[in-house]
Amino acid sequence: MRLKDQQSLAAIAAMVLLVFAVLFGGASRAHELRLALVELASLPLLVFAFGQMSQSDGWRIHRFSLALLGGLAALPLIQILPLPPGLWTSLPNREQLVLALDLAGLPAGWSPWSLTPDKTWRSFLALLPPVSMFLGVLVVTAESRRRLVYAILAATTAAIMLGTAQLASGGEQLYPWRTTDAGAVVGFFANRNHLATLCLIALPFAAVLGARVMRRGRGSNPWALWLSLLLMGLIVVALGVIRSRTGILLLAPVLIASLLAAWTAAGRGRPHAFLWGAAGVSAAAITAVGVLALGPILDRFDRLSATEGRLENWPIVTAAAEAHLPFGSGIGSFDAVFRSVEPLAQLDPTFFNQAHNDYLETWLETGWFGLALMVGFLAWFARRAFSAWRGEVGTDRDLQRASTIAIVAVLAHSVVDYPLRTVTIATIFAVCCAILELAGRTDGDGAARRTERGRV
Repeated sequence: MRLKDQQSLAAIAAMVLLVFAVLFGGASRAHELRLALVELASLPLLVFAFGQMSQSDGWRIHRFSLALLGGLAALPLIQILPLPPGLWTSLPNREQLVLALDLAGLPAGWSPWSLTPDKTWRSFLALLPPVSMFLGVLVVTAESRRRLVYAILAATTAAIMLGTAQLASGGEQLYPWRTTDAGAVVGFFANRNHLATLCLIALPFAAVLGARVMRRGRGSNPWALWLSLLLMGLIVVALGVIRSRTGILLLAPVLIASLLAAWTAAGRGRPHAFLWGAAGVSAAAITAVGVLALGPILDRFDRLSATEGRLENWPIVTAAAEAHLPFGSGIGSFDAVFRSVEPLAQLDPTFFNQAHNDYLETWLETGWFGLALMVGFLAWFARRAFSAWRGEVGTDRDLQRASTIAIVAVLAHSVVDYPLRTVTIATIFAVCCAILELAGRTDGDGAARRTERGRV
């Protein structure tokens, strides 16, 4: 099969996966059937991407990022491998399990590293969509990557519109998930915070795609200018209506960074009319939110101290993570581990099924191995972000710079939440990472086209 045909198939499969991820991947638990649909939808793209990369030198070109990806995918598989009794019983914090077997009169047979191997296996399956998307975006054409970005912007708009309908229904209808923030604006998600994350991801892409029209001449595509301004204003208003505390706090830095990326995309120099328009639309949207929704927003911040006790629980999670070092308790085991160490004095009618700090939860579940992967990712990101921002102006560079902002927004939100544990955000995050991975391989649009003709 010709390279062009393979790229076309991969592009179609990537678009299908993105649609499935948006529609069926907006929850992080208890919805295995719909999540399985997304995982199945990722398999064709995985096959096409593997096939195309095997026929090129893509494995060599992207070896560092692929090594990180391989380590991420291998970790849950290693955690569910059966270990002999003499090995797993010597792992940290396994004394209670051994005691329970002794009291029951049962021998200590072979057992995996993970305390919850069933959830660890499901966590591995949940990695299929983002892994497939990352590989797929690497092998498709630059035009296909831009279409995926357009699709992300369209999905964000659709999610906001669905959230508007949810609000108009009185917070009682059009919620796609059984366990959800009823009465709130959630779009395709189960949690309002994850819709806020999607909006923050979309904001820099909306900014640069409008600004690049100014570089080519205002008359080249005036619709792109107006759509970009409209979407930026819509996102700002949506973040106010969603009332995600972290989303609101991150809006200002993400908006400033997006305007900086737009200024770069417009060719640098003196600010263009689009930049003034984007700043004006954003300011007007913020003013409208302040006038119409300031009271409910302030109420959300007033109730910060009573929010699920997440801050009070972090020291407990930290102590549990230290008790399971250096290997961790197993991916997906947070709930079981926390239940075993939660003080009786802190029991209340609410449930704390996530750490609301993805770094802390990853440390608990994966130990030093997960920490090493996180450090490796940050090293990769720093290098690629430097390449993206120092490069020449061009559409590919514009998307790479926007990707750096989107990635930082997700990483920042992960300090107090768990956006990457939803398949939707993880898959879109993979798109951003793959676009950024190409920052060290291309230099502007012309170089990107030369690269695509010659290799991945």
